[in-house]
Amino acid sequence: MSEDSLHEVSLRVIREGQAPSGAYVAAPSFPTYQFSWFRDSAFIAYAMQLSGDAQSARRFHEWAIGVILKEAPQAEAAIARSRAHTPLNGSFIRARYTADGSVAEDQWPNFQLDGLGSWLWSVRAYDAAHRGSLPGLREAVDIVARYLGQLWQTPCYDCWEERGDQVHISTLAAIYGGLAAGAALLGSSALASQATEVRAFVLQNGTVDGRLRKYLGSQLLDASLLWVATPFRLLEPEHPVMRRTVDQLVNSLTGPGGGLRRYLGDTYYGGGEWLLLTAHLGWYWSEVGELERARRAMAWVEGEADAQGHLAEQVLESVQFPDRISEWTARWGAVANPLLWSHASYQILRHALLPS
Repeated sequence: MSEDSLHEVSLRVIREGQAPSGAYVAAPSFPTYQFSWFRDSAFIAYAMQLSGDAQSARRFHEWAIGVILKEAPQAEAAIARSRAHTPLNGSFIRARYTADGSVAEDQWPNFQLDGLGSWLWSVRAYDAAHRGSLPGLREAVDIVARYLGQLWQTPCYDCWEERGDQVHISTLAAIYGGLAAGAALLGSSALASQATEVRAFVLQNGTVDGRLRKYLGSQLLDASLLWVATPFRLLEPEHPVMRRTVDQLVNSLTGPGGGLRRYLGDTYYGGGEWLLLTAHLGWYWSEVGELERARRAMAWVEGEADAQGHLAEQVLESVQFPDRISEWTARWGAVANPLLWSHASYQILRHALLPS
């Protein structure tokens, strides 16, 4: 499929996956993912904004603001409990909601802080282009920024809904990006100072052997560490710690097919090569001027589109644990395809490689 055709298919997949409420449903044909995650949707909205569909991005941000304002009592309770050093006991803003903004009533982990940081980064990008056009924005930003500013050292599930007893570096990066965005949106020096505190904490505690670690105390790597630089800017893309981290990510997590895996030991659908992560890596390469590597990443993603032009969550040809594929297929069905976040990441990378 040509680049132009995949571009159009991606836009159509995202538009068709956006509910009337404005929420982006992560994977409409995959039953387990029929929710809207703040994290996925932040990148999807940004992709749609870059692609010229500001109305789609606006509709999502309006939905997100509505959810946050509705959930304000949960945020305030979490802030109060954290200050009192007592357990949250279920009082927190969820990582995902149904398309109508309701809480998902299930046992799947739902306490994640990265999504809200990602949303602040994304809505700042939108506001920079369409200043003052989102009703309720300042109130919602204030709630989320105070929430993240209080809870940022609290263990929570990572972006893969795993290891809820840890403090994850990619989560801290999203929080940093969110606090910096909140500081800009609200003109708050206090939030800017908190962002600086998060950055100093990561540099002091979040590295090992001159590169970033997956979570505090760990020597593991995770492809989500790309977000520390691109796009959240806790570190600049050229920072020596970032360059060393990316070098090791590429060396250890690139699969035989050429795509990037999440982490070593990943057993989810066997632990394959992820399209969205490979596109994020290409985005990073574009930011450090390694355009040929960025183009190769984009070509790999394009080559994994199916006959309909759909981009899946991951590719299963060269998984780490082939015997685990059937386990997940029996539980949830075939791997999610199309995944809106994969299409969004492709759109972002494509935009990054357009001529200036």
